[in-house]
Amino acid sequence: MGATSHETPAASAPRSEYERQPVPDEARLGFKSFLGMYAGEHTAGTELMIGPLFVLAGVSAFDVVIGLLIGNALAVLSWLFLTAPIGTRARLTLYYHLEKIAGRYTVILYNLANGLAFCFLAGAMITVSATAVGVWFGFPLPTLADMTPNSIGWVLSVLGVGIMITIVAAYGYRFVSWFANIAAPWMVLIFLGFGIVSLKWFIDATGTSVASAGDLWQLAETAIWTGVHVPGQPDFTIWHVIFFAWFANMAMHIGMSDLSVLRFARKSWYSIAAAAGMYVGHFMAWLAASMLFAFQMYDAGLSSEAAVIAAAEAGRIPDPLPGPLADQALGVAGLICVIIAGWTTANPTIYRAGLAFQAVIPRVSRFHVTIGTGLLTTFVAMFPGVAMQLLGFVALYGLLLMPIGAVIVIDYWLLPKLGLKSFYAEYAGHRLTIPALGTWLVTLAICLMLVRLADIEIFFVALPGWFIAAALFTGLSFLAQRRQAAHVMTTTAPGGSTTTATRE
Repeated sequence: MGATSHETPAASAPRSEYERQPVPDEARLGFKSFLGMYAGEHTAGTELMIGPLFVLAGVSAFDVVIGLLIGNALAVLSWLFLTAPIGTRARLTLYYHLEKIAGRYTVILYNLANGLAFCFLAGAMITVSATAVGVWFGFPLPTLADMTPNSIGWVLSVLGVGIMITIVAAYGYRFVSWFANIAAPWMVLIFLGFGIVSLKWFIDATGTSVASAGDLWQLAETAIWTGVHVPGQPDFTIWHVIFFAWFANMAMHIGMSDLSVLRFARKSWYSIAAAAGMYVGHFMAWLAASMLFAFQMYDAGLSSEAAVIAAAEAGRIPDPLPGPLADQALGVAGLICVIIAGWTTANPTIYRAGLAFQAVIPRVSRFHVTIGTGLLTTFVAMFPGVAMQLLGFVALYGLLLMPIGAVIVIDYWLLPKLGLKSFYAEYAGHRLTIPALGTWLVTLAICLMLVRLADIEIFFVALPGWFIAAALFTGLSFLAQRRQAAHVMTTTAPGGSTTTATRE
């Protein structure tokens, strides 16, 4: 079902985002809104930073292609079967939903951590867009080693991009979706162009005749994804690729952050629109960006293991900056794509961050909170070191939200079947609940111990971590609710009257 007339936002004034009530029938959106949002959000300038990872990590052609096909399918299924069914039934933001489960004090801690993490993520998107502006105006761009701003041009560029993104996000989800629907189709074509141009470069440079799919696959194996690992970078197998693709957006689906956007969907199955982001952005765009950087490596004579090791020791590995990569491939069109792609990704991210902070200070409007959030995000973006550590931060951020996602799933589906109360904090009048807070903190502690002590890579601990969180929350909820029930009992008062203990 396509968008109807009420789905196009009015830019003249902010509209209600139903921060503390279910989304009513008249405000629900059609499939087209989510198709554009997911395609726009996940076909982003950051793909030009993530794509080169696979080359630096030494993946083979089979590992990257098959791994991305499987991992992205798992991500779509996570949205479809975990996030959307709850989002379209409860129709609450993540933050208000969690407040009903865990109590306001727990949510304040969670929202502060969540909102700040969103600011860092959106800041990385603004940084990506600013690298394209830097190529355009010719001011020095940061390198992989730069942690702080390196020029006044960089600061002004980030400030300009950040203000534009903040204005769009402040007008709410409808405006975010409308903006993404306009930008997404054109961006998809540009990323496809990146892949076609880089493939032509490889064909010309190697003198290969690509007359069949077999010829193309041979070129991919021998010249693009050769399996040569750059020292000092992560060393990926197909399992790394699968889990990276699945959990790159773990915060949104398994972590339930997209309850805040899918609550607007008329039907649960609209979440299948996430496939547009996964297979256009996290498949085609990652591969296209990977090919661009692979040609930089090939053109620099870094196609053999010995050459790569020598270049790494001498510090001559190229910097995978989105702006220069896009400019080299498609010139002005590529630069415009990187700028707009950063916008379409940062917009919903700042929107989510604004909701997180607004849940902490509900008396302040979401519009004004989002403006403040955008300004904070813009300040973060001025420090390029945030974007340079994006991959590790994405993994850590997903891990941070994962236990809360398990709490929401168990609370909604399992607790009623066990004879326990869902939304127990609201029912009992508690502002803090040990089951939710304890599950969150203990699960994070266990997962981080597995990373540090058992030397398990961070992308592999989230899956067992979810089941640990589910078991913890179930057990702690059973103990807490049974103990509370024992305190809420009828006692016989003098004279035969009865009194009931007051809930905390």
